[in-house]
Amino acid sequence: MTALNASTRRVATAVALAAAAAISLSACSAGQITQTATQVAAVNGNYANQGDIALRNVHVLFPDSEEYSLEPGGTAALAFIAVNENESEPERLTRISTDYAKSVTIAGEAGGRVIDPQTSLGAGVRAATVLDNPEDPTQLILVTLNDLSEGVRPGLTIPVTFTFAKAGDITVQVPVDAGPRTERHESEKSGNEGAAHLDSGGH
Repeated sequence: MTALNASTRRVATAVALAAAAAISLSACSAGQITQTATQVAAVNGNYANQGDIALRNVHVLFPDSEEYSLEPGGTAALAFIAVNENESEPERLTRISTDYAKSVTIAGEAGGRVIDPQTSLGAGVRAATVLDNPEDPTQLILVTLNDLSEGVRPGLTIPVTFTFAKAGDITVQVPVDAGPRTERHESEKSGNEGAAHLDSGGH
């Protein structure tokens, strides 16, 4: 197994663990949502490849505290994993931008982060909960979208551009996380009406 395959496999495993964790957390509501409900995947990040950079699981996190909000003027956290697949040369994330926020903060600074060969850079609270292996090459940072504009809503996508020193600009259509719960829509054709019919003794 080459170092490249080992590094990529570790990152892929971390992403898979994040997906499994999110699915297991939502499993308690299994069977509670009718077929007519609006459902969005628990982990719905997008991906892109350019040069030696592989972006994975890119998405806007659903707010989990008062610090974050998807309302206009609010602040949202961006989650992603950026893998430097080059075997000898480092890469540097210099900027992240989007028309849907007035500014983007990378780990509290306006600058970027260096990604060593065969390692990765990750952002997002959820990534931190699963990437706790001291041998994992992923370094974690905080990236926030500040002063959001209209249109940043769960289930929608917004264009976000990642700028790297060597790989250049990579624009990704980034989905906005729908959060742990989805809105439930009921109608005359939903499963609940049939359940009520059975409860009343109907067959």
